[in-house]
Amino acid sequence: MNHTDQEFGQPNPNAPAALSRFAFLIGRWRCEARVWSANGDSQTFQATWLGRFILDGYAIADEYRMTSSSGELIVLGINLRAYDAAKQIWNMKWLNALAGTWVDLGAEELGGVDFDDQSIVYAFKEPVAGHAYTRATYANISKTHFTWQGEKSDDGKVWSELMLVEAHRSEE
Repeated sequence: MNHTDQEFGQPNPNAPAALSRFAFLIGRWRCEARVWSANGDSQTFQATWLGRFILDGYAIADEYRMTSSSGELIVLGINLRAYDAAKQIWNMKWLNALAGTWVDLGAEELGGVDFDDQSIVYAFKEPVAGHAYTRATYANISKTHFTWQGEKSDDGKVWSELMLVEAHRSEE
């Protein structure tokens, strides 16, 4: 096992093949996150994203950390992603470490997780934000880059831009 395998793990050959859909997250990413306020102004923050295969390669854990220009921690959490092959559904949760709260991601009643050749999309109910739902879209996925777009909605029908993260693979 080489250093990269030890640090980031490997998919288990017996894990559902669908797990590979999120394997692009494995590794270290440096990010620039642009966040829009209610009045349309935006701010840019620095962030990191770190993905690993966990639990003997049957699941993926990816940590997200965003800081202000002064170094203040604004967002800190971890996504846990596993695929239930019997039910053919994703089980994904976000742990907001700063608040100690869990959020279900991509719930079936909100449309589940949608994959096409260009992107991955899912929605979730917002437990603390000033809007009811957030929709997450991963796009422009390559070995060295991906984009995460967050949109907000009060009714799950009309969406507006909330956040855009440009992630670039880091060799650090």
